[in-house]
Amino acid sequence: MEVTITTENFNSYLEGDLPLVVDLWATWCGPCRMLAPTIEALAEEYDGKVVVGKCDVEENDDIAIEFKVRNIPTILFFKGGILVDKMVGAQSKAAIEEKIKALL
Repeated sequence: MEVTITTENFNSYLEGDLPLVVDLWATWCGPCRMLAPTIEALAEEYDGKVVVGKCDVEENDDIAIEFKVRNIPTILFFKGGILVDKMVGAQSKAAIEEKIKALL
């Protein structure tokens, strides 16, 4: 199940035991909306192995600023609390899944 990432809870997920995948998006972003079902499906498939979350950059711009996100959608991949990979733009499920598998 995907979680909602906010400024308030980001560090608790970042410091958790599981790898973290964060989809940075906005409601007005067409490619973000296209990517949403893929992120949701991956969250279900990897439930218990990886935390998959969505972060609305309009409401949590400090996270986007911290990781120098200039375009959305951007997907950030964290392992052990450290950013290890990043994807920018709408991506295929297979491409995102490859990055998730690298976290495991």
